[in-house]
Amino acid sequence: MEFPAYLATMPMHAITEIHGEPGLLARFRLEVEAFDEPARERLTAALDLAAELHREDRRVREPYLNHLLRVAIRMMHHYQVRDVDVIVAGLLHDAVEDHPAELAGPEVPGDPTPAALAALAARFGPRVARLVGAVTNPAYDPGRDRHVQYREHVAASLDREPWARVIKVSDFTDNGVGVIHTVGPKVARSAAKYRPLVPVFRDLIARPDTPLSAPVKRHIFAQLDLAEERFSAILDQPN
Repeated sequence: MEFPAYLATMPMHAITEIHGEPGLLARFRLEVEAFDEPARERLTAALDLAAELHREDRRVREPYLNHLLRVAIRMMHHYQVRDVDVIVAGLLHDAVEDHPAELAGPEVPGDPTPAALAALAARFGPRVARLVGAVTNPAYDPGRDRHVQYREHVAASLDREPWARVIKVSDFTDNGVGVIHTVGPKVARSAAKYRPLVPVFRDLIARPDTPLSAPVKRHIFAQLDLAEERFSAILDQPN
């Protein structure tokens, strides 16, 4: 399949709508050309593992891998991240949450999450595993509101891990700004889940220890504003 020369600057959801997963894969390969060969090999290995783990997963209208590709591409292109561990963790940020048993192996009794993180550490290093762990949702208390627990977890885990903020805000941007690409009842559910996190991310990204340049932070703030506009359009309709 041939892609236009301007693929390197197309908005990612436009690539998704027009070219699908092949277009996002091509864009990912364009972005990783900026890295040296060992880095490209690690990034390709992470992508291969993500594709294998999420091979049957879907996000409403698309393969789940599309979301992971957009998260990684956004960090490389818009956030100018060159830390390979961070991008690898971005590609694998849902691996432990969604497929812990596949990572841990069938012989692991009980909760497979620690063994799944250990498997990631063995393959990609302890820092990647730590970053993935920081953005992995814990088991929720069934007696409390899940959305409240989700927000508490995000605020607490990202407070300790500045680079995990970068991964999570790319994930949040894909879900929040991209909410208009969702269909059915999930649109309102997603908007209600994510809207209270806009000020949380604004505070986290503004912190001096968040390892992003001032122009990148301004870009993220603009994206958070856009996400808020879209949440408002969905949730604040007059009766």
